[in-house]
Amino acid sequence: MADRLLAMASLVTASLATAAAVVGGLVGWTAFSSARVSRMIPRAGKIAEVEGARLHYVERGTGRPIVLIHGLGGQLHNFTHSLVSRLESDFRVIAIDRPGYGYSEYSGDGLPTLQRQARIVASFIRTLGLEKPLVVGHSLGGALALQLAQEFPDLISGLVLICPLTQPISEVPDVFKGLVIPSPVARRIVSWTLAVPIGQLRGEQTLAAVFAPETPPADFVTAGGGALGLRPSAVWSTSSEASGVGDEMAALAARYSETRTPTGILFAQQDAILDPTLHGERTAAALPDATLRLIPGGHMIPVTAPDAVAAFIRERAAV
Repeated sequence: MADRLLAMASLVTASLATAAAVVGGLVGWTAFSSARVSRMIPRAGKIAEVEGARLHYVERGTGRPIVLIHGLGGQLHNFTHSLVSRLESDFRVIAIDRPGYGYSEYSGDGLPTLQRQARIVASFIRTLGLEKPLVVGHSLGGALALQLAQEFPDLISGLVLICPLTQPISEVPDVFKGLVIPSPVARRIVSWTLAVPIGQLRGEQTLAAVFAPETPPADFVTAGGGALGLRPSAVWSTSSEASGVGDEMAALAARYSETRTPTGILFAQQDAILDPTLHGERTAAALPDATLRLIPGGHMIPVTAPDAVAAFIRERAAV
């Protein structure tokens, strides 16, 4: 009996040691990969300390201010890849990393809600002395732009929403379903163990799904900042928003009839992430002062169709 117990104890000890080694290896690889990505795509701009956040932003050009807000899992390079250069000759263009993404940080508990992010962006606008900027939001950044318009209508001049999330949805797009993790503790564990190596293995597949039916540019991983999504901080932020933002959308959409900010909505007809009918047509009909335009393409038109997006922004800036 003693021999059997000793054998069982040895087996348990060996199993625990193996598990610890595996977890340690995953954490080590995640840390190594994150550091490598940070060297590959270093901080590109300045830091503004506002409302408990350290917002990383880049600024180009002079003239009327335009603030660009990225979506779920993105960062400011989604705009600097192709769009900013098409606007900076006539506008003061500011692209930000939302809290928890890119090189922006948030000191509060968890990831800030859309309401909290709206306060952060409002404080950012005041801190930089931006007078009535035109706010451009892509994807989930569109929801944040709408929240900003509802909370601080006198601070901005108008909205441009590009393939925006605007309505409650019963489930997240397929490409993000693996990141829906209700437990914050589990989110942290996955972010530092499994998410990065799995993301590296499935990176091309993930990008293809987000860009579909178009093809991601060959340099998107670097020039478009795609690799920044393979850091534990970005994984955790993406997972947190994918797991919780749906709860906020009903309250946001319920106030559209009160949202008076002039709004232009540009949607890609073949968007495989967000439905143009639900998030475009329904929202344009609900907002008192909104215009909807559909163009060919997929969800990432700020990258794949920058000329069309820039032209639409210029058109809305003239309203």
